[in-house]
Amino acid sequence: MRVKVLSSGSKGNSTIIITNKVKVLLDIGTTCAYVEKALSSIEIDPKEITHILITHDHIDHIKGLKVFLKKYNPIVHVTEKLKKLFEDTIGDYNYEVYEDGMCVIEDLTINTIKTSHDATDSVGFIIGHKKSSLVYITDTGYINSRYYNVLSNNTVYILESNHDVKMLREGPYPYYLQQRVISDKGHLSNKQASSYLCKFIGNNTKKIVFAHISEHNNTEEKVLETFKEELEKNNMKFNNIMIARQNECTEFIEV
Repeated sequence: MRVKVLSSGSKGNSTIIITNKVKVLLDIGTTCAYVEKALSSIEIDPKEITHILITHDHIDHIKGLKVFLKKYNPIVHVTEKLKKLFEDTIGDYNYEVYEDGMCVIEDLTINTIKTSHDATDSVGFIIGHKKSSLVYITDTGYINSRYYNVLSNNTVYILESNHDVKMLREGPYPYYLQQRVISDKGHLSNKQASSYLCKFIGNNTKKIVFAHISEHNNTEEKVLETFKEELEKNNMKFNNIMIARQNECTEFIEV
């Protein structure tokens, strides 16, 4: 399994997963044109994308979906609530609803977990391939402890580290928006993300990707500094870290 974040941030999110059998997009929150260009840069024809997984219905996760579906007609994997929403907003489309919160796409096994966000419905993914696994969680105010077991000791984590609380409080956002961001239905702070990762990472963990970083209320330096502090507090070490950015692709991650 190869993973590349195509875009990550408040203005759009999309990631590609590639195996020998399938090419799958996680979210398509940028324009269709941006995704086409990003795919072209890694010599992938958009027609090769046969499946799309959607975390939730906010614009920075579905902006390019309607156009991409019209042009290439992949299968969209959705919850029942999202299926109905997209039928109303997009019209007819090729979809599959998760059964018992999971699905199988060729050689990938996808399990969903409920995330806590102010959207119609919101999920994260644990994606398995052979003996490796990828955790993909953005846009959540917290992670429910009932998922700690399945989130522990995975191979790769792509996790949002959205904001630094001090920067948020002193930044340009009005009070009501600050309250939304830090609420249980908002976004993970650097402190929260780092604390969760220190609970989850184990001997099998090879890579951490910090994602969905706010351009107004955070910096890459603060993300890394907070994680380092949390590691030291827990007497832990982990160095294989990547930052996902808004307008550029990450390197491929081999899982």
